[in-house]
Amino acid sequence: MKLEVKNLRFSYGKETVLADVSFSLGTGEIAALLGPNGVGKSTLFRCLLGFLQPQSGQIVMDGIPVRSFTHRDLSQKIAYIPQSSSPAFDHTVLDCVLMGAAGRLGPMESPGKQDRCEAMEILNGLGIAELAGRGCTKISGGERQLMLLARALFQRAQMLIMDEPTANLDYGNSCLVMQRIEKLAEDGYTVLFSTHDPNQAFRYATRVLAMNNGTVLADGAPEIVLTEDTLSALYGVRVVLGTIGTGTEKRTVAAALGEEV
Repeated sequence: MKLEVKNLRFSYGKETVLADVSFSLGTGEIAALLGPNGVGKSTLFRCLLGFLQPQSGQIVMDGIPVRSFTHRDLSQKIAYIPQSSSPAFDHTVLDCVLMGAAGRLGPMESPGKQDRCEAMEILNGLGIAELAGRGCTKISGGERQLMLLARALFQRAQMLIMDEPTANLDYGNSCLVMQRIEKLAEDGYTVLFSTHDPNQAFRYATRVLAMNNGTVLADGAPEIVLTEDTLSALYGVRVVLGTIGTGTEKRTVAAALGEEV
């Protein structure tokens, strides 16, 4: 699967939010969208998902302009995982996952036995099969994020768009969710996720899109894009980089010193 974004522009009235945004993503890539609040990350996601129509530019998936897809067709290409979920009803975890089939079922159809078996296989692959019969309001935040990920996988889309997928999770659950995402990329999924944590981008992303003032300032491998100068400019505080670990387990980490730049 290949996604291409070409010279995308979007405005709310006279306020330009996206200005000539361009990038492309291929199969198996994990791209981190990094940047401060208010730079257009959520607006970009809404454009990719077909919720907003850009004023100019193109979004092309596998050579076909996204604007030519129906919402039903697009749901079979891209799945969205929000940063948090507050269910109004206490559906079981399994039923929540089965809702991912809505885009491919007819108005009077419901998931069958084979669908339920497939959903259980996905839950098992994510390590939460034992939660299948549990109410979705009675599980932890990390478990709920894995449930939403399972629903997206059951949707059978090959691209996952994730809005700060670990924003409300503790450190352990955050690592668990990101490790699952890493494995999905190995299995051929394309992943685009937003984050405020450069260390998450260093650890899990194969690509980084550094975004500011409605445009992509830098696009490339984490070690190339995430420099001290770029991170300091993005967030307005002095950021330094260092290395932790030993041998083959060495990793680059970022730390903010709290000094304004």
